[in-house]
Amino acid sequence: MSPAERTGPVTWLTTTDHKRIGIMYCVTAFAFFLIGGALAGVIRAELAEPGRQFVSTQAYNGAFTIHGTIMIFLFVAPFGAGLMNYLVPLQIGAPDMAFPRLNAMSFWFFGAGGGLVLLSGFASADGGAAMGWYAYPPLSGPRMSPGVGVDLWIFGIALVAISSLLTAVNVITTVFLMRAPGMTMWRLPVFTWNAVVTTLLGLVAFPPAIAAFALLLIDRQLGGMAYDPAGGGDPIVYQHLFWFLGHPEVYILILPFFGVITEIIPVFSRKPLFGYTGFVLATLAIGALSTGVWAHHMFTTGAVDNPFFSAMTFTIAVPTGVKFFNWIGTMWGGRIRWSATPMLFSIGFLLNFLIGGVTGIMLASAPIDFHVADSYFLVSHFHYTMVGGSVFGIFAAIYFWFPKMTGRLLGERVGHWVFGTLFAGFNLTFWPQFVLGLRGMQRRVPDYPAEMGFDTPNLVSTLGVVVMSIGVLLFVWDWRRSRRRGAPSGDDPWGGSSLEWATTSPPPEHNFTTLPRIRSLRPAFDERHPELVP
Repeated sequence: MSPAERTGPVTWLTTTDHKRIGIMYCVTAFAFFLIGGALAGVIRAELAEPGRQFVSTQAYNGAFTIHGTIMIFLFVAPFGAGLMNYLVPLQIGAPDMAFPRLNAMSFWFFGAGGGLVLLSGFASADGGAAMGWYAYPPLSGPRMSPGVGVDLWIFGIALVAISSLLTAVNVITTVFLMRAPGMTMWRLPVFTWNAVVTTLLGLVAFPPAIAAFALLLIDRQLGGMAYDPAGGGDPIVYQHLFWFLGHPEVYILILPFFGVITEIIPVFSRKPLFGYTGFVLATLAIGALSTGVWAHHMFTTGAVDNPFFSAMTFTIAVPTGVKFFNWIGTMWGGRIRWSATPMLFSIGFLLNFLIGGVTGIMLASAPIDFHVADSYFLVSHFHYTMVGGSVFGIFAAIYFWFPKMTGRLLGERVGHWVFGTLFAGFNLTFWPQFVLGLRGMQRRVPDYPAEMGFDTPNLVSTLGVVVMSIGVLLFVWDWRRSRRRGAPSGDDPWGGSSLEWATTSPPPEHNFTTLPRIRSLRPAFDERHPELVP
């Protein structure tokens, strides 16, 4: 039996095969998503009506702290890393990642860090981590968070950050040094381009955040005063260091799924990608500009140059707009297969992310930001970009590449129900939160007055979470069923264009038995239709 055919748990736990590591990333990240979603259910159940329902203030604070940490650091970003691990070598014609053992180590750092983050939520008699996923001092300092929960949280996030740095080194080295003959940089699939820019951003953004967390740990355990004004420190320094990660991190979270959507839309539009060069240049522009917008999170501090950071935030919307025009241009005049579940999630991604992007432009205006800062308007905006964007991109990726990973199809009819419940439930959940924000409801509060007009939007929002939960549970059931009893997919069920569709499903241990000649952006399409190759 070849190593690729061995399926026991020891084989998976000790593997250095990029495909198995990618799958383990995705499955582990999705497991964290289920935990984070359950915590979101606790939050929404508490807010369904005025008055205290189920949890104490400390438990509520802990729930939204660990929920936010999971969704950002343990679900969306690692799922993108899993897709990069699985797809990048296949898309460039490489047999594996450049550093297979480093790749395995990065996964185990991620798993260990995630375990510590979960443990931090209920770690001590003094309370677990309940300072918010951003961990601002003095809320995260020794006086207001005396237990070991915050310390475990810091160590967990540090391990996840190191995992991201190792993955970044691996992806960049693989793309630049291991491309197949004929796979020039200007023939790379857009997903791989986005993976390169995402990992470059990680290399730039994570070290300052690690420094911020290290100083926070020193303040907590060694009596440091880096963030304590009583000792000459400044908590605003933490905000600068954290948001220098935090806003590039937004693009680390979304760029891989821009790439996913860009791979899916041409396939189901039955057209070549419109504006490939524009897509690549827009991605590079987003990567460059994203390092200059971090302080728009700090407009209300009075410690930053609001006009400069407002202008930078307006500017970064331009390359994102270019991508929207190119996605529409790709679909325009195409024979779109609307019934395909990956395409449905891609359309949902576009609709949701458009709302998130437009409200982001609103928040880039400092006067508007002053009015809605720390309100549910901001919560809704963030979720329209991260859930309506990234999470819908994740489901699109699962339905699109599940046949490549397993050789089987997820259920098409069930997929339609999953999409319908998630799309309806998502908008039921988060559109009312725009209303709550405009009516003045603050975020991070476990209760609200009955006479303020917050009750009906909160109840609708909670019902939306119930609808979304039905969709997620339906997907999990279909995933379990389809792994072993799904319809066989063949090697290329969609008629894909990029190189991963030119090998078997699932691929052999070293990905390809023979490589097709790479003469264009669509090598798999060229192999199926040699008569159309110029």
